[in-house]
Amino acid sequence: MIGCSERGQWQMPETQHEGRRVGEVIRKARVLRRRSQKDVATALGYHQSKVSRLENGRGTGDIAVLRALAEELGIPPGQLGLASEADASAVGPDTVPAHMHRRTFLAAGLAALTPPPATPTPAHDDLVQVLLPGPGPSPTGVPSDPTALRERVGAVRRLFYTCDYTTLERVLPGLIADLRQAVSDAVTDTCALSGMLATAYQTATSLLLKQHDQGNAWLAVGRAMAEAERSGDPVILASSVRVQAHVLAREKHAAQAVTVVRCTADQLAGSYDRRSPKFLAALGLLLLRGVTAASGGGDRAACGTFLAEAKEVARYVCLERPDAWANFSPTNVALHEVSALVALGDTGRALQAARPLMHRPIPVPERRAALWVEAARAYSRQDRLADACRALQVAESCAAQDVRRPAVRDLVADMAARDRRRTLPQLHEFSRRVGATA
Repeated sequence: MIGCSERGQWQMPETQHEGRRVGEVIRKARVLRRRSQKDVATALGYHQSKVSRLENGRGTGDIAVLRALAEELGIPPGQLGLASEADASAVGPDTVPAHMHRRTFLAAGLAALTPPPATPTPAHDDLVQVLLPGPGPSPTGVPSDPTALRERVGAVRRLFYTCDYTTLERVLPGLIADLRQAVSDAVTDTCALSGMLATAYQTATSLLLKQHDQGNAWLAVGRAMAEAERSGDPVILASSVRVQAHVLAREKHAAQAVTVVRCTADQLAGSYDRRSPKFLAALGLLLLRGVTAASGGGDRAACGTFLAEAKEVARYVCLERPDAWANFSPTNVALHEVSALVALGDTGRALQAARPLMHRPIPVPERRAALWVEAARAYSRQDRLADACRALQVAESCAAQDVRRPAVRDLVADMAARDRRRTLPQLHEFSRRVGATA
């Protein structure tokens, strides 16, 4: 959930409280030493606005800057929420650099709780490696000016929407490494670069969730949240909160996911006619994540509220193209309504809502496949296994890699196991093709 500071910059509520406390410690130490903000900033090689922002509780997630300030002003590291140098050396300088964001420690611990996929690929190992604490892989050497980096971020988003997960997993680590280097080296445009890096981490989170690698998804979303806060962009923050809610819901924390979405959406809502398409798309997708979380937790009231709000936002924006910044539209809202009805057990209503969509052009392969997978779930729950199999075959024609993810393979395995007399050879052939084990 995010909040708005005095100058309109968006932060997480827990970060706001901690940021204000740290900022006050810095201000008191500076005043006690009778030094101006400009004097301190010059001594550290920063602009005065950097110190001003810190004292106002913004940008306090940058541990390297906090350590430099602590040394310059004689502030005990513990007062700024930092470990002492002795504590840091005990952890090991080669494994945990001082600049690592505190949230990454938490995410790394959570990642250890969930094992990686049974057969991790070298590309998967590279992706996990670039998310871990430490310096990370070396940059690729590909041109990394802001324009080129923005184009590469757009390219990985397209790979996700077109369900080319194999290529996405291969190119994401290099992009993240290049973006991390660009953020580290940047003198200007640091907020924009942090925003791009946050988007790359968001994409990594979504990919890892597709692979049912929740542990490393926690690690990726921790990175995404840290960079989103540094960007100061409410659109990027809303998108990071969305993937955070996705991870929470996947880990059966539906109520917490609903709360995160609700509090964030409340602060972004309103004045839709004066908002940019990107802002509205980010808000709309956040509300749709609330639909998924609420329906997964059986909360019909919250699900209905989120759906109604998403439909209202969709009146003002329509981004149907696969190459759009974010795929939000009335069609996407309708698709989430189908998914919610299936999750709530209303299979008849779900299929009724799905039928018009089956004849509607849906340009994004991932969304087309999702429609037919949800239809298959509904048919399966009605014991209409032949219809469910046909729906899955259509989904495969839309996005072959998407029907090979663990969640769909589990559905196929369950269907095949229920056909004990093997009256549906096409189902068992499909099961073998996607690697499902009955």
